[in-house]
Amino acid sequence: MIMVTGANGQLASLTLQELAGRSMAAVGGSRTPRAGQRHLDFDEPPSLDFTGVSTLVLVSAGYAEDDQVIVRHRAVLDAAVRDGVGHVIYTSLTGAGEHLGFALAHRATEQMVRAGGFGWTILRNGLYAELFGALLTWAPDGLESAFGDGALSAVARADLAAAMAVVASEPAAHAGRIYDLVGDPFTATDIAGRLGFAHHTIGLGEYRARLLADDTLLPFQPPMLTSIASSIRHGFLGNTGPDLSRLLDRPLADPLAIAATATAATRPRTR
Repeated sequence: MIMVTGANGQLASLTLQELAGRSMAAVGGSRTPRAGQRHLDFDEPPSLDFTGVSTLVLVSAGYAEDDQVIVRHRAVLDAAVRDGVGHVIYTSLTGAGEHLGFALAHRATEQMVRAGGFGWTILRNGLYAELFGALLTWAPDGLESAFGDGALSAVARADLAAAMAVVASEPAAHAGRIYDLVGDPFTATDIAGRLGFAHHTIGLGEYRARLLADDTLLPFQPPMLTSIASSIRHGFLGNTGPDLSRLLDRPLADPLAIAATATAATRPRTR
């Protein structure tokens, strides 16, 4: 049986749908389980029960400081060894993302996965097209961001979920492999142009100040988001590669269209 962690998150829920479409026996694990799911809380090791699980899809619990993320993942992997899980698939970060503020936790987890004693596959996911679009800000005369003219090889979340399902459906065929899953690069100006607006660049200092003034963000988020903006702006995330299209064996979803839809969804309504 396949288990997918973080079952109520967007990536994991799409992966479970893909597995169901392939008639694969799969169950979701979640801190707040719904009907048919297992209770699975990374912060409560006694809840980590992988009995009967042959393949574990570990969706990164990256929404926290590095030390907390790594402790969570260590607990999951220890439980996987204890319960005899045969293969672990980990959703990591694209290889071009070394300058991002959340890269360390991913690379540390990759090391733990590779040393775990079970079969493994690492999926180094590019940043979501949905995220790229949502991070642009509406201004009176168009759109603005701190991304400058830098390109991002963003990828549709649904394509990443489909790739996870492909690997989880036949894990032995992908054992010991690291896949870099990215789309075609495009810029914030491309997103704005798709929507018929101009794009204006703001400085990283101004962007950080805005983030720090946002009391809805957790302390680790402003530096994390600023690292994304700086990495895109300075050309570190425009990497390309064939792994995703080869795994899916079909054309990829248009990440620019998806990003533009996400940007449009944040436009303030006018009265």
